[in-house]
Amino acid sequence: MATWVYPPIAADQLKKAEDDSLKRELGWLLESLQGSLVSIKEGLEECVLLLAPKEPGSTLVLSSLRSESVKGFITRIGSKLVKGDIHLRLASLPPNTPKTAANSHPSTRLTFAPKADAPDLILPQLQSVKRLINDSLDIIDVSRWTGQSTDAPFISGQLKLLHDHLNEAKICLKGPIAGQDLSLVPGSQWWTTSVEPGVFKPSPSELLSLHFTIQDANLVLTIRTLAPATPGGTPTTPVEGSFSLSGFNLRNRLLGLGPKLPNHDEMGETFEWRGKQEVIVREKVRVETGDPSLMSVAAKLSALEHEVARWRLNLRIVMGQDEED
Repeated sequence: MATWVYPPIAADQLKKAEDDSLKRELGWLLESLQGSLVSIKEGLEECVLLLAPKEPGSTLVLSSLRSESVKGFITRIGSKLVKGDIHLRLASLPPNTPKTAANSHPSTRLTFAPKADAPDLILPQLQSVKRLINDSLDIIDVSRWTGQSTDAPFISGQLKLLHDHLNEAKICLKGPIAGQDLSLVPGSQWWTTSVEPGVFKPSPSELLSLHFTIQDANLVLTIRTLAPATPGGTPTTPVEGSFSLSGFNLRNRLLGLGPKLPNHDEMGETFEWRGKQEVIVREKVRVETGDPSLMSVAAKLSALEHEVARWRLNLRIVMGQDEED
């Protein structure tokens, strides 16, 4: 498409007119961006309210699909889990509740509630999301109130920083994905960040892992029963003493008696449990429960990130810079 100027003007005058036009367009874009930053700030403040530690919190049901392996509930206030009652029925975990008329199927019951001598049950991903949102609010304030709102390179850099923070917050709520470095998502390395035994009453076995994480804005509980790895043996072979966890002895295992543990995706792997010993995962159960507040935060962050990306693209085009991937 060609642009014709009539009457014709000299090339240097035409270049100056184009530069003046781009300068005016850039000024208009930077001025418009200030209003958009206000809207983005309002969206982030809504996310802050959704993540705020407000009573009574969110009570979420825990229930395994197509089985009675896990039943119970958990209560979240802000980035903490403050109350819970969990019943486990696993082949490799001996029950701690007797069989009664009211309870025909004995289970392992674990409860917790706020106690002065118990450690807090924190969700590191939510802590990171709150920090990233607060940092994003600071970035917006700096962009609006430092007197450099008409400095295009400065605003471009601020938009990139804001976009990176929103993207990282979205990743934290998305949770780890297959093949991803777990260190990129806080709290996702279960062998170091499982719940401390002192949180529950009664205290569970040292070789029982309960790990809470966030996946696709849902709260996920993964239960693993563990056994020490055999020194010098194969990763899938537990030591003889570990068979007592399942309630049957080595003779029963050799004869094929007793319950058969289901397969899972971590079979054959060893993990350094709490930095103390090498273990294998005998049994693994995963329970996912939807959290409406977290889903709303994830949707808002995704929309805000898209809006910031659009403004970044517009600004780069007017500034004459190459588009990023």
